[in-house]
Amino acid sequence: MKDFNITGVCVPGLHYMVDIGGKLAEIVKLVEKGYYFVINRARQYGKTTVLFMLEKTLPSEYTCIRLSFEGEDDALFRDTTTFCQRFLRLAHKSLKNTDEVFANLWIDEGIIDFGMLGDHLHELCKDRKIVLMIDEVDATSNNRVFLQFLGMLRSKYLSRHEGNNYTFHSVILAGVTDIRNIKLKMVNDGIYEPAATEGKILNSPWNIATDFRVDMSFSPDEISTMLVDYEEDYQTGMDVRAISEEIYDYTGGYPFLVSRVCLCIDKELDKEWTKTGVQEAVKIIIQERSTLFDDLTKNLANFKILNDFFYAMLVEGAQRSFMLYQDDIMLASMFGYIVRKDNKAVISNKIFEILLSDYYVFNNTKDSAMGRAVCGLVHSEIVRDGKFDMELCLRKFASHYRELYNEADKPFLERHGRLVFLSFLSPLINGHGFYHIESQFTDQRRMDVVVDYGSEQFIVELKRWSGEENRAKAFEQLLGYLEKKGAEKGYLLTFDFRKDGNKERKAEWVKVGGKDVFEVVV
Repeated sequence: MKDFNITGVCVPGLHYMVDIGGKLAEIVKLVEKGYYFVINRARQYGKTTVLFMLEKTLPSEYTCIRLSFEGEDDALFRDTTTFCQRFLRLAHKSLKNTDEVFANLWIDEGIIDFGMLGDHLHELCKDRKIVLMIDEVDATSNNRVFLQFLGMLRSKYLSRHEGNNYTFHSVILAGVTDIRNIKLKMVNDGIYEPAATEGKILNSPWNIATDFRVDMSFSPDEISTMLVDYEEDYQTGMDVRAISEEIYDYTGGYPFLVSRVCLCIDKELDKEWTKTGVQEAVKIIIQERSTLFDDLTKNLANFKILNDFFYAMLVEGAQRSFMLYQDDIMLASMFGYIVRKDNKAVISNKIFEILLSDYYVFNNTKDSAMGRAVCGLVHSEIVRDGKFDMELCLRKFASHYRELYNEADKPFLERHGRLVFLSFLSPLINGHGFYHIESQFTDQRRMDVVVDYGSEQFIVELKRWSGEENRAKAFEQLLGYLEKKGAEKGYLLTFDFRKDGNKERKAEWVKVGGKDVFEVVV
């Protein structure tokens, strides 16, 4: 039997795989046109599998050289001679199983610089359409020798159209970083060095690359192809369409997360292929260590602009247009944490939303008072017979809020009030459920928090008081969201920062548009 795979390349016959035939067909068109391009996508986004499958998909008229510098000793980049010789031997290794005679032509110990390597490639590429694929280019993207190698390929690419230079038909680089953004100074024709100072003429060694616009995430239809294959083997009776959509709803089609959810259901949840099973898998996944999640917290710690960007989005309700020339947007997009939706930057999937929200709740120490208060709550007060009492949770929050904060805290609360509520909520559901902030609906005035606990889902809208007219709009927005989710009741928590004499504190159920809404004003 096959398995779901979350490590390394996926291999047909060994692993359950999404049918990526449509994506491969788009990439083949780029190769056929002789384009050079970069597949720059986040970690664990299926880049290596795509290169592996592309090599098998390309028509026989193409000769593929697929290699990676990951794991190579630093000595590889010590000097030009070492690099040229190692590159030729890696190409030989890639080719020898399919064409040993041609593979042997690549070995030439007399090649000691890029000029000689370029001449050698001229002869080797004269009568063949050779496609060069280099995986994990991040391992080499800041190395002077490798960037000079790209500069040589760039020069040959530009001159091949003049008819006097033969080179690779197509070159594909794969990695997290878009190497086109690396700037170099031109020393002389075809030779580049990293730009170390301002005032130099800056060039990219890879500004010849065409845009790569293939959507590498998995759609619900694509996820279905993998589950249909699985169902043929196990006949669980799952509703393939419904489960595919539920998996997509939490993962946004992020390849690693899709496979991890499926693996979790298959191996750890006794093949519970239901919506509840998907939610249980998500609960397990967000509590485990993984390279992807470790990278998330590491990047937040290492890149202040990234940390500030998500804090503003999730805690303060800021919205941003999706403009890649802005450093924080470009960084968040490169790591796969955000996507473009209606020209807005939104977090790419619910699992990332959950992890990011938890990160700010557990790592922000500005509100230790609410943390101590919630520790005094007995879990059984809020959870009875396995069911979470959201009404009681909000009543308790309102009570603690009034006890802990006064007019002097207003500046802090206006910015961090949402974090105060999440700091109260999180310990009560931790380990038994989870919550996420719907970032695409977040703005400065309101935000939606969705809590999943057991088989129940609670929709809580948080907003700042801004007049009766906007209160009516808040109800209208909440009702629209309830309709979308198919829910019959919701919760509205309003932070009223007016002076005490003008505040109207309340905690009551109201009937609005045929829905039950529990409204709390603090």
